[in-house]
Amino acid sequence: MGTSGLVIVTGGAGFIGSHLVERLLAEGHRVAVVDDLSTGTLDNLRSVRNDPRLTVETATVSGSRRLAGWMRHARGVFHLAAAVGVELVVRSPIHVCRANLRETEVVLELASRRRVPVLLTSTSEVYGRSARPEFAEEDDLLIGPPTHPRWTYACSKLMDEFLAMAYAQERGLPVVVTRVFNTVGPRQTGRYGMVLPRFIDAARRGVPLRVYGTGRQRRCFCWVLDTVEALVRLFRCPEAYGQVFNVGSTEETTILGLARLVIRLLGSSSKIERVPYAEAYGPGFEDMQRRRPRVTKLARYTGFRPRTPLKEIILRTAGAVPDAGAAEHGTGPRGRARPKDE
Repeated sequence: MGTSGLVIVTGGAGFIGSHLVERLLAEGHRVAVVDDLSTGTLDNLRSVRNDPRLTVETATVSGSRRLAGWMRHARGVFHLAAAVGVELVVRSPIHVCRANLRETEVVLELASRRRVPVLLTSTSEVYGRSARPEFAEEDDLLIGPPTHPRWTYACSKLMDEFLAMAYAQERGLPVVVTRVFNTVGPRQTGRYGMVLPRFIDAARRGVPLRVYGTGRQRRCFCWVLDTVEALVRLFRCPEAYGQVFNVGSTEETTILGLARLVIRLLGSSSKIERVPYAEAYGPGFEDMQRRRPRVTKLARYTGFRPRTPLKEIILRTAGAVPDAGAAEHGTGPRGRARPKDE
């Protein structure tokens, strides 16, 4: 991926996508964004909106009139466009299935015609009901039944992964799959169920922080610029193509512990309110009790693993401390670590 090449980012007006676009522009790339703004917003790109090297088309991937032309000149594609968020998944499962499967197929087909490298973002949700203490890329996956809409997103993204690997094997497409665990930071919205922005907003307003279920479910939260750093490094690593990588933090907390920490760090007077899953998402909702990634493979191939502490993540996300992440990663090492044997 040369420093003057065109890079396509689907979902580039979204939370992670907009941070990635800023990173690519800072490195000297021309960037083409396709985003239908269903969960993203052009406000996320306001810091770079007037950069002449940035082009934005407001469209779905499958409805884009410019994607095929861009693909003829592209050095690579970061495919981040997806229907995301627990509330969206539960309320609109048809949209989730269609959006995730159809758009990914379009990207892979167009890219395969010219062997344009693709980085596909998947999700930790594909690990399903697994009760392992941490998840590794080679683990078996345990998905719940189709009668529970909770698993719609996981299955659609898992099919994306299978489709990507099929294009790699059958068409020789250079593609790497990243299973992104909980990523947080500025520009993330709580509108679709994301927990940290919900908690920060409630703490600022002094209203109760609503914790779903027992609150004992454990999660790891990764700083968005750490996620972007991992994606960029994997994209630049030829040895990573044809493989799957976890991307996320390994620092665990319970959701109840997260709520308490947000209240303490922001000096809020808010209380904590426990809400049954059935009340929040309807009957039959299932949740994973633990979601901790093993990131040794990511470190082995790229020399990088996310390490930003949770306390710092919360303060940066809330704007309580300056964001030093861009300076840390924007000029970081760009070399590739040679992989060891699996």
